[in-house]
Amino acid sequence: MEGSLVDSAAASLCATTAVHRRAGRRSGARPATRAWASYSSIGRTLRSVAARKNVTKGWNGSGQRWTTTAMEDSHVLEAVEDEYDGMVVDADRLPPDAAAFARSLAVSLSYWKSVGKKGVWLKLPLDRSEFVPLAVKEGFRYHHAEESYMMLTYWIPDEPCMLPANASHQVGVGGFVINDQMEVLVVQEKYSASPLPAAWKLPTGFIHASEEIFTGAVREVKEETGIDTEFEELIAFRHAHNAAFQKSDLFFICMLRPVSNDIKIDEAEIQAAKWMPLVEFMEQPFIQDDHMFRKIAGICVWRLGNRYCGLTAHHVVSRFDGGTSTLYYSVAGAGPDPEDDAQCDAA
Repeated sequence: MEGSLVDSAAASLCATTAVHRRAGRRSGARPATRAWASYSSIGRTLRSVAARKNVTKGWNGSGQRWTTTAMEDSHVLEAVEDEYDGMVVDADRLPPDAAAFARSLAVSLSYWKSVGKKGVWLKLPLDRSEFVPLAVKEGFRYHHAEESYMMLTYWIPDEPCMLPANASHQVGVGGFVINDQMEVLVVQEKYSASPLPAAWKLPTGFIHASEEIFTGAVREVKEETGIDTEFEELIAFRHAHNAAFQKSDLFFICMLRPVSNDIKIDEAEIQAAKWMPLVEFMEQPFIQDDHMFRKIAGICVWRLGNRYCGLTAHHVVSRFDGGTSTLYYSVAGAGPDPEDDAQCDAA
């Protein structure tokens, strides 16, 4: 029953628009659809349109009022049109209760289909979680979730969905910190899934949202060991798949220079930390018996001997998006930019 009411509402909306389009042609005035556009889409925003019976809603461009007739007390959801001809629902202006939301969502989908829209992005805050099953019932699918909201999507055209998928990777960092005595800063984690829990490893962790790779490495070392460091180079990175929750994993190894020496561990995560002679670190069985760890350690040693060049961080501005980014590249030999005065001595 509710579905038929919704279809009737959408049909009424479209029928009313068609009537005024024909009336506009006969009178020489601009079509009513232009009035709808001026009312509903100024500034690429689809404004809330109350669809009550016989309620005057705007002007048709010639000074004459036009009306919409639809299911009483239903509204098209407040939304912004994106650059891909999709709609992004305004999460701050959702209907106040589940019944109103269900009606408005159904009417909105019918209207957006009628005007050729494609993808719909629906962000539901935590305090509107009761709306989630209603959206799923209409055909929405989960996209991603954060602490305070869930994002759902709906693809309207009868063709393969072109909406981008959720983030596919998690990003981790590790800090290779070595002092003037050729000692490496190492830790033993309190909670570890490693088959060698007693092994001494580099401080590692995940970067935060909107955090640079190198600042994440510096922060993780500080949090786990209390040692202050400065970023020197990005030495290498590893790309793996089917990690936590079947996500792919990017892990960046950064060479850091210590600017303090006294260790103070994070007792919530770290069992112990110390400065270990480089040779002793390299001779650990878990490094010697593991191809990846042996290669990573070897690359770090090559850099210490100036036989390898890592990547340094450079802030750049692109006209593509007008924002500042960090570009990592090597400045070995004659750098590509005369402003790059740091040079790598690798032969």
